[in-house]
Amino acid sequence: MRLVVAGTPETAVPSLQALLASHHEVVAVVTRPDARSGRGRTLAPSPVKEVATAAGVEVLAPGSPRDPGFLDTLRSLEPDCCPVVAYGALVPRAVLDVPRHGWVNLHFSLLPAWRGAAPVQRAIMAGDDVTGASTFLLEEGLDTGPVLGTLTETVRPDDTAGTLLDRLAHAGAGLLVATLDGLEDGALHGVPQPEDGVSLAPKLTTDEARVRWDLPAHVVDRHVRGCTPAPGAWTTFRGERLKVGPVGVRGPGPEDGATLAPGELHVSKRAVHVGTASGPVELREVGPLGKRPMPAADWARGVRPTTGDRLDG
Repeated sequence: MRLVVAGTPETAVPSLQALLASHHEVVAVVTRPDARSGRGRTLAPSPVKEVATAAGVEVLAPGSPRDPGFLDTLRSLEPDCCPVVAYGALVPRAVLDVPRHGWVNLHFSLLPAWRGAAPVQRAIMAGDDVTGASTFLLEEGLDTGPVLGTLTETVRPDDTAGTLLDRLAHAGAGLLVATLDGLEDGALHGVPQPEDGVSLAPKLTTDEARVRWDLPAHVVDRHVRGCTPAPGAWTTFRGERLKVGPVGVRGPGPEDGATLAPGELHVSKRAVHVGTASGPVELREVGPLGKRPMPAADWARGVRPTTGDRLDG
């Protein structure tokens, strides 16, 4: 089939690479316009654009899929199908209707669970034991279209949103290729999503990423892992923001057996612990304002917490 592939971030790269290596013909790639990034705020291409350019594939980067010029260009390319992975913009009906096999979206959840922009983050934060990926026919609704294929993936106890998303991105690339193969030979047909089991996964905000130490340890653990690497869990110490990496919940507590109030710090030669509603967790890596992430013990040696110092989540 002739394909126009839509995607933007690193998450979409494995799918693009798999499609380029398949027997299908990738005639163009659609991605978001170059964006400013880094401390210098210089314009940088999306990861998908970089891969497409290196492969010699035409790149389309409309300001919006609603741009009339984009619709004309897409029609001229005569795609049979438009696979999409984390493109980052809503596709209007006129554009959805161009390819005869529609737009096939790879979404990182088992639909209808976790419809939205942050399915992996929300699954970890909710304590899901199993998640997965789905391919479905894109509609104007939010991830509501008929499902074409699925795969499952176990959520590991130490998974962050980053590690889990990486596994799903690579496994999902194979699912996407298999889905297109099935559409091409007529063996695959969409199945409507059930009305039960719907949950939503809106994009995480920075405010949501603030750690609440007054929650149980296992909830704090899931929250921090779900926010890692983005938007990044954080708390405050002495009025300044402090980034928080995944915490330890299964190791020993303070060596002297101290009982800690939520947010209260305990520093020893070997570890830094902080209290939660159900018991202490160990801080492992933190990121002070304006500095690189560092081991919590190194941070504590610099700031020298005193008795009663707290992280105010």
